[in-house]
Amino acid sequence: MKDLVSILDGNTFLVTDHRGDIEPSFDFPTGLFSFDTRFLSSWVLTLDGERLHALSVDDSESYRTTFFLAPGEPTHYLDAKVSMIRRREIGGGFEEELTVLNYSGAEAEFTVRVEMGSDFADLFEIKHAQQKVGRTTIGVTNDELRLTYRREAFHRETVVRSTVPAQVDAAGMTFRVRIGRNSEWTTRLHVSTVVYGARGEDIRATLPYAGNRGADAIRAEQQELIDRAPTLGCDCEPLAGAYRRSLNDLAALRYESIALGARLIAAGLPWFMTLFGRDSIITSLQVLPFLPELIPATILMLAGLQGHRVDDFRDEEPGKILHELRYGETAGFEEQPHSPYYGSADSTPLFVILIDEYERWTGDTALVKRLEPHVRAALEWIDTYGDLLGTGYLWYRTRNPETGLQNQCWKDSWDAISYADGRLPGFPRATCELQGYAYDAKIRAARLARKIWNDPAYADRLEREAAALKQRFNHDFWIADREYYALALDADGRQVDALTSNIGHLLWSGIVDEPRAGKVVGHLLGPRLFSGWGVRTLAEGEGRYNPIGYHVGTVWPFDNSIIAWGLGRYGYREEAGLICEAMLAASRYFDGRLPEAFAGYPRSRTGYPVEYPTACSPQAWSSGTPLLLLRVMLGLEPQGEHLIIDPAVPPGMGRVELLDIPGRWGRVDALGRSRGPQDQQTGR
Repeated sequence: MKDLVSILDGNTFLVTDHRGDIEPSFDFPTGLFSFDTRFLSSWVLTLDGERLHALSVDDSESYRTTFFLAPGEPTHYLDAKVSMIRRREIGGGFEEELTVLNYSGAEAEFTVRVEMGSDFADLFEIKHAQQKVGRTTIGVTNDELRLTYRREAFHRETVVRSTVPAQVDAAGMTFRVRIGRNSEWTTRLHVSTVVYGARGEDIRATLPYAGNRGADAIRAEQQELIDRAPTLGCDCEPLAGAYRRSLNDLAALRYESIALGARLIAAGLPWFMTLFGRDSIITSLQVLPFLPELIPATILMLAGLQGHRVDDFRDEEPGKILHELRYGETAGFEEQPHSPYYGSADSTPLFVILIDEYERWTGDTALVKRLEPHVRAALEWIDTYGDLLGTGYLWYRTRNPETGLQNQCWKDSWDAISYADGRLPGFPRATCELQGYAYDAKIRAARLARKIWNDPAYADRLEREAAALKQRFNHDFWIADREYYALALDADGRQVDALTSNIGHLLWSGIVDEPRAGKVVGHLLGPRLFSGWGVRTLAEGEGRYNPIGYHVGTVWPFDNSIIAWGLGRYGYREEAGLICEAMLAASRYFDGRLPEAFAGYPRSRTGYPVEYPTACSPQAWSSGTPLLLLRVMLGLEPQGEHLIIDPAVPPGMGRVELLDIPGRWGRVDALGRSRGPQDQQTGR
């Protein structure tokens, strides 16, 4: 993805190659997308029949990009007498301004051509190289190209118009222009994406943020959000850069839900520009101390779509929180179960955890009272449908073996859960972090029951169940001779014994017995798991270890932020600081934007973090990572009507100052400063 360029505005995003072109492909989602449909699959610019090459690309803003182009191979740039600029911005559809500059010293004629086309592919069709079932028609007039796709009531349309006359044909537009010496020619191409609803209307027109709007409106909205966040002052430039980039990306990732008309944060570009239960909840936990007003919309959306029936196709069960919501053709025609899909075992306990953390931070008891039935239903799911084997643990096994997810924890790729020797266990599976989440959910719900719902008997019951779970877990999951917790239990109750980053989530949940915490920390920061850039998903030396394997050796920033939070909870502040330093050091090599994942090669070997080839970027919970790391370094913890501030800034970072932190206390400031001989080495 390194050579790809993207712009986005909520529900709509554009991904092109480094010169701004889109070529038909099922290998990777390049194109113009909106609501899970690709509206442009071909957009190729030529000058006199020749492709152009990028001299420079300005993609510093999420919604606008400028390409500076010249014809010929790079070795010919020195003699180029003509060049082109393509400026584009997005907002519902997108606009592209094409400018040809003639420096030949004489008047000249040029042929500018843009090849245009749309396959109207659903994102799932791109992933699996499926062909369309419906029918595409092409309409050509003197000033526009109209591409229309229909399959029964599913109706999408792409309309392209030019501000100057063009020769329009079924495959694009041609401009034959004469340009004087040292002069230029310009046109603007406007691309509209139309999403027709059941009544034949464009549903985008009913959504204030999803329709066509200009760059100024997008910039103003994003800046208003960024301005509401606390102000960071620090001596560490990587931290300052990562914080700025994170706020910018989180603002850009906001999209508008058709179902509620609410503004939510999409999970990530390009595959996950929608609501995800797990991702949205964890991002909300990361963002909460900085922009708490963003959280209620996500909570209410998840609560409104909480499972209420048994549906094998969608993996839906009463009380379960969704995994993923899609609006595309394959979901609409039930070729995929994502309307919504409930195939995750962790979204439900994480939902309860988020509601409690939100109330602790904001004091919004009204929302917690409103959501009491949803929290109780989620806890009931944990104890019933979630406990597939009746052992008191949270298990998963898809109800839909054809299209359902096999692994329903955050490491959801097919080979992510394995024994140390590389073998894969059968189903159902009970991964360790699920038990930690269930434990934490019950402890937190007990607080809500006692403090807000006035149900002390329910609170007592939940606390007894949590205590029993913790005792049972520490007996069944602890591998005594290796001194770490098993990744999972298999269906026969045997330990799935691979050493993984999942044990760090156990520290965050609080399910680890205190005497064992030090052993867990030793493994997390030991050479098998800690690469120097972060904690690997799977330890070096395990049977399936691969430093560029999606969940079997890569480093995930969000994963590390949760681990750092857990280290801090158990008092290992120095070790948490090592992870903070590693993540921020890595962010420098990604221009401040931490990707979804990067390779797990040792820092001593590479000297820089190696990119994972298909990592999403930006991705919401990676964008939220620097925010959570800031919370960890400054020791921010709500307690009653006050915010506890207990800084432990890693050596070398110098001053870290966060002003106007919002919460139930109003707004407060936090200041931390590292101590030690390395303090002069700021800006690392």
